[in-house]
Amino acid sequence: MKFRKKENDGKVEMQMSAMIDIVFQLLIFFILTLKIIPPEGDFNINMPIGVAKANPNEIPPTEFKVKLDANPDGSLNQLWFGGRSLGNDYPFCFDRLNNEIAQVAGGQQGYSDDLEVELDPAYNLHYKYIIKAISSCRGRMIGGTQVTYIEKIKFSAINKPQ
Repeated sequence: MKFRKKENDGKVEMQMSAMIDIVFQLLIFFILTLKIIPPEGDFNINMPIGVAKANPNEIPPTEFKVKLDANPDGSLNQLWFGGRSLGNDYPFCFDRLNNEIAQVAGGQQGYSDDLEVELDPAYNLHYKYIIKAISSCRGRMIGGTQVTYIEKIKFSAINKPQ
């Protein structure tokens, strides 16, 4: 009796393209059905430090006026805050304005959201002085972080000179 050799005794080939398709379909299915939920119980809350209660009979001033007078050439002639002169020595007069605003906003801790500054620039004043006044009223940088004093800044009506 003679045994015959089978011609198909070689390796069996797997169909890899079908297997790759199935793997990608499973991957897409699990990516699309994944629900990302934020971690619960992460309460990063900073409680405020207690502050002495203000006198309830005292009504704090809520609006301050900054007046900027100009020379005929457009440079700063005088800087006024609340009717008081802060000088015209640019940029130091704006540092004084910033310190005044800091005292007002810091002294009225409970009312800092209600404070408002009205800017009254002269018609021919250069814009750099107006921008510097806005920056001085808004706050200052301390240690790389912005400390905000007043957020409400408005302009008074600017009258064109005759």
